[in-house]
Amino acid sequence: MINSQRKPFVAGNWKMNGSNELVESFCSNLASSPAVDVVICPPAVYLSKFSHAEFAVGAQNASEFAAGAHTGEISLSMIAEAGCKYVILGHSERREGHNESNEVVARKVKATIAAGLTPILCIGEPLEVRESGGVFDFVKAQLDAIANECGVNYIKNSVVAYEPIWAIGTGKTASPEQAQEVHAFIRKELAALDASAAANVRILYGGSVNAANASELFAKTDIDGGLIGGASLKIEDFTTICQAAS
Repeated sequence: MINSQRKPFVAGNWKMNGSNELVESFCSNLASSPAVDVVICPPAVYLSKFSHAEFAVGAQNASEFAAGAHTGEISLSMIAEAGCKYVILGHSERREGHNESNEVVARKVKATIAAGLTPILCIGEPLEVRESGGVFDFVKAQLDAIANECGVNYIKNSVVAYEPIWAIGTGKTASPEQAQEVHAFIRKELAALDASAAANVRILYGGSVNAANASELFAKTDIDGGLIGGASLKIEDFTTICQAAS
């Protein structure tokens, strides 16, 4: 069961999907809940269209730089002005497809916190690392990079999302036991830096979460909700997942 001292958190990552019609459908039909923090992270062009939504909105990425000569990038001040409270950072599709190293992600986390926004920090291993038994070392390196750049205070100002790369968009899902094992490891690593902050930080699971498996995943002690991909494009499924978290 989700820990009572940590409010459940469910974020939908629309990735490069969406339309004006989908935005309006979610704004009209997805309600906020006192029992769970709900966030939708659409493509940047739709961010300002959620101004009348009852739930929070987040960006899928942000530049580490201030506004200026960075063609194609979006600054954190622009993201905040569009009404965002959260920013997804370090997603594997950014790390792998856009060459974002642990150090680049760490700088983005630092800039996001400085801008008064909350990072949703994605970490997780590829299949070959899991098969070789190197999951904990891989995840620790990702976390250490953030701590080295930001200091320990990042823990109380962030949401963490464990997303095993081999389970993202593949239909494969880590078993609840596999997910819990890594979530517990993450919390232990964070507790070594700040035990109080680690006890309160929300750690989400992401990786083919859907309406059918959400309840079983969220029943685990250290899983505080989910970062949802494909199922976040279907309001009925996403609502079911939010209900499972609450």
